[in-house]
Amino acid sequence: MTALYENAVDVLSTWTATSDEAELARKRTLGLLADGPAAMTRGHRAGHVTASALVVGDDGRVLLCLHGRLGLWMQLGGHCEAGDETLAAAAFREATEESGIPGLLLDPTPIDIDVHEVRCGAADGAPAEPSVHYDVRFLLRAPAGSVEQISEESAELAWFHADALPSPLASGTVRQIAPALARLQ
Repeated sequence: MTALYENAVDVLSTWTATSDEAELARKRTLGLLADGPAAMTRGHRAGHVTASALVVGDDGRVLLCLHGRLGLWMQLGGHCEAGDETLAAAAFREATEESGIPGLLLDPTPIDIDVHEVRCGAADGAPAEPSVHYDVRFLLRAPAGSVEQISEESAELAWFHADALPSPLASGTVRQIAPALARLQ
């Protein structure tokens, strides 16, 4: 996790936040990263860094998942794993696994960061415990004609226009859409 940790520190030290909320979250995440590489793992009691991605289609619609355990609509993503060398790679891996869409195109610069409380299970399958996710969010572009496939983590996957989002939405979901769509122009 050392390379991933070093990448997280580098990315978040140089990234220009897309909102005041994202700037506050960036500073909080850098504070967490002062604890060292352990802050990238689920076992870190103060919380841990996660990576997610907003998948945008060629028509400007966003792909959201209805999280099976949480019952909220959100972007795709989750925990970093030992083989992830960068935050962007972790977000790409998670989104590809959860969407089933091949050929996603990654924008390696974050579009948002959100800090939120969750109940998070351990990697060994232990019961979910309260934790905090410091979620660094990226943009992925879906190729034309992409067809999503529901994974075991999602109850549903669907495409939405920014002005017609489903409910209930997870924390910070709306905030990442404008910066993502702005990057497409």
